[in-house]
Amino acid sequence: MLSRWCLLFAVACFTSDAPALAQAPGVAKPNLVLEDVVRGMPRDEQQSVRIMTATFKPGDRTVRHTHRFPVAVYVLEGTFTLELKGRPPMAVRAGEALVEPPDTEMVGYNRSATEPTRVVIFYVATPGTPFLDLLHH
Repeated sequence: MLSRWCLLFAVACFTSDAPALAQAPGVAKPNLVLEDVVRGMPRDEQQSVRIMTATFKPGDRTVRHTHRFPVAVYVLEGTFTLELKGRPPMAVRAGEALVEPPDTEMVGYNRSATEPTRVVIFYVATPGTPFLDLLHH
């Protein structure tokens, strides 16, 4: 029982917004980069969690594709531009993130002529689901 209490206390301290805890030396506190309400998450008893990285050389792009579930992208370096069908392009810079919606046609780009773009990609899906579905136009 005591160990359960200690665990609950540690979680509360780590996630609390209390100013005193934020000032404590040697205590790491997460920094919220993005919070988004999404639709289309898998509802199976088990899910597959994939964390991937990608490097886009200047001028590189993704294939035209969709995802079956939402995809979160965090930009480590450079600027990642996402074009969703029927919407204006979104440019996301280093230290920022976005969520790609499911079942939406898209292409991602590094529009820079000189700088690479590096991203971390987070994908939660039904086990065995492909990361993307190619579209041919």
